[in-house]
Amino acid sequence: MNSVMLDRSSEIRPVAPADPVSELLTGMRLRGASYNKFRLSPPFGVGFPGAREARFHFVAGGTAFLKAADGAMLPLSCGDAVLLPRGGEHAIVSGGGALVRAFETYESVPLCPDMCCVVETLEQECRSRDALIFSARMELELDTLHPLIELMPGFLLVSAPAGEEPEVRPLLDAMEREMTANRAGSATILARLAEAVAVSVIRTWVECGCGDATGWVAALRDERLGRVLVALHQNPAHDWTLAEMAAAMGSSRSVFAERFAAATGTTPLRYVAALRMRLAAQWLSRDRMAVDEVAYRLGYQSQAAFSRAYKRVTGMPPGQTRKAR
Repeated sequence: MNSVMLDRSSEIRPVAPADPVSELLTGMRLRGASYNKFRLSPPFGVGFPGAREARFHFVAGGTAFLKAADGAMLPLSCGDAVLLPRGGEHAIVSGGGALVRAFETYESVPLCPDMCCVVETLEQECRSRDALIFSARMELELDTLHPLIELMPGFLLVSAPAGEEPEVRPLLDAMEREMTANRAGSATILARLAEAVAVSVIRTWVECGCGDATGWVAALRDERLGRVLVALHQNPAHDWTLAEMAAAMGSSRSVFAERFAAATGTTPLRYVAALRMRLAAQWLSRDRMAVDEVAYRLGYQSQAAFSRAYKRVTGMPPGQTRKAR
């Protein structure tokens, strides 16, 4: 049965089906792991190590550069925000010749349980050149949407004008006010605003066609093949067969398998296995879930069967993943 909606004139109209990418994106959660406020006088360089978590930086005052691991420099002006979905080694510097120090070597003062403040400035009369930067380490929880992170570019920039993303501009303006006002509770508000900006940036990237990303995203946007992928990601614990997947697409098994492999680069059954093991790895390492519980949630009849499948796909037993947290 088609869904319907009622407008002000009581005319009943069918609701268009959700875009598959957008439908899966509704399952995205973003959890801030730690936050930092920096007030730095140039020259400065703060080095961030490579990590699995995403990184978010916002320049509330002054200017800076994002220096990538390969030496590439991205200028950041006051009001700019940048999200690095896959983290990766990088630095925030005042210029190309600035000495980079590891973030851990900076002395910080706790503001609240998850936020610290780093202040390294010159004399008061030189403060006009200071850079005021908010930085966050975040966990992108895209449990069943894992290919999306791999398809994202190294960084997603929201520049100060933000004309193409008008809904983000008020959030950035609010962040700038909270950074400069030092009001009570500003740390908590900044954390929530940063998370909202990061999610908005990802959503805009998806809505704009995911940049140059092809393959998996193109398959999702294929109306028939997209139905199958959404079903797989929404119910990975189901014991999927090739016949069931082909039926969901409305084609023969041979046609479905050929189109699926052409779009994703792998066979349907291997795709399901990789999806399950990716979820298992997250639950084991991030959520500290017991191995038998992971096996049950993914539909395996026994822990032993799950352990064999996990080792076959990842190369290590599930217990080792859990201990390596």
